[in-house]
Amino acid sequence: MPEQGELFEPSSPLAMLLAATGPHDDPIAAARGLVVGLSDDQKVATLNAHPRIGERPDRLSALSRAEQAGLGADLAAEFEALNDEYERRFGFRFVVFVNRRPRARIAVEMRERMKRSRDQELEEGLKAVVDIAEDRLRGAP
Repeated sequence: MPEQGELFEPSSPLAMLLAATGPHDDPIAAARGLVVGLSDDQKVATLNAHPRIGERPDRLSALSRAEQAGLGADLAAEFEALNDEYERRFGFRFVVFVNRRPRARIAVEMRERMKRSRDQELEEGLKAVVDIAEDRLRGAP
């Protein structure tokens, strides 16, 4: 089971704030509470600390590599283009709780989410960051 410091990307403002205010009996509840108080810049930096979906395995942490293992390489070029389009549109990285879903399903979700507002996506991405951490805490993949 990962330590509290491994639940989030360590360079993210959320991870640093969680560490500075902890240790926490329930780090997930603490993170959900802290996320709402982050500035817009801190929220964006938290999302941008997360690896891109479909990132090359050698550029991922061990936990991220395990979480994205089922995505395969069949849609690598499509994910590169989708990531670029998403980041141009919203100004931050697409973050999704993959939850062992196939890559094609994630690509569909990414296209759908590009139809939303920046505020909706910021909220959804931060929710996903905490959901991923919760999954890590439970010891998945």
